[in-house]
Formats: sequence, C-alpha cells, structure tokens
Amino acid sequence: MKFDVSLVTPEGPAFEGEAEMLIVPGAAGEIGVLARHAPLIATLKAGSTRVYIERAGEMREYATGPGFFQVQLDRAIALVDDAVLASEVDDARAREQLETAQAELERLDRGESNADRWQLEQRIKHAENQLAVAGRG
Repeated sequence: MKFDVSLVTPEGPAFEGEAEMLIVPGAAGEIGVLARHAPLIATLKAGSTRVYIERAGEMREYATGPGFFQVQLDRAIALVDDAVLASEVDDARAREQLETAQAELERLDRGESNADRWQLEQRIKHAENQLAVAGRG
C-alpha cells in the first residue's frame, strides 16, 4: 500500500508523490512510516530522509535539515529548512562550505569577527550532514 508524501523546503517541494515507506530523522530517533500510520506530529533534526517508492526497489535519500513532520490519514508531510538529494551532493562545495564556516567560527572565538554564532553553527551542521548522507563525511 502506498501513501502521499511531501518533502517541502522554503524553496518548494523536494519530493511529492506516493511511497510505500518513509523514514525521517526525528529529534528522538528515526521515525518510520507506512500507509495507515497513526496520526503524528514530531520535530526533525538534520539527517537522512529516505523515501521508499517501492520497498524492494527504488529509494530516494535526501540530506535534510531540521524541521517538522506530520502524519495524518494517508499523508505524510516533512517541512524542512533544506533537502538535497544524496546523489546530487556536491562534495567539493560542501567541504568548502564546512571549512569556510569553521574558519569564521574560529575567528569569532578569537574576537576577530562579528558573525552570528548560531548561523555559523547551522552552516557547519548543514555541510557535515550533506557529506555524511552522501557517504563522504
């Protein structure tokens, strides 16, 4: 049995369609969803979101940022701050973003920068998550 899945970022949908199973990175651990799942609302942490179009076949994995998740009837919606298909992660770009943010955080710690710490930490987590989900972290 399949159910409707939406993986949505501020830029728009990263995935919309039917799936047999969905696994999202819940704040307290992974959450697996099948058709007819009980209603649920949860917070998500950055991690791997896997959409199983066919449980024995096609699967799409995304490096997703933190967000919120809702299951209602036969529909699951994940609202996340970012979603990158694992196969499309640009390794060089992610490593460059990681190194740049880490260097800026070090300058901030030495009092040589006025950057926002929280923003830098989020950029670091985002780059690390992309590399980890793509298997290159």
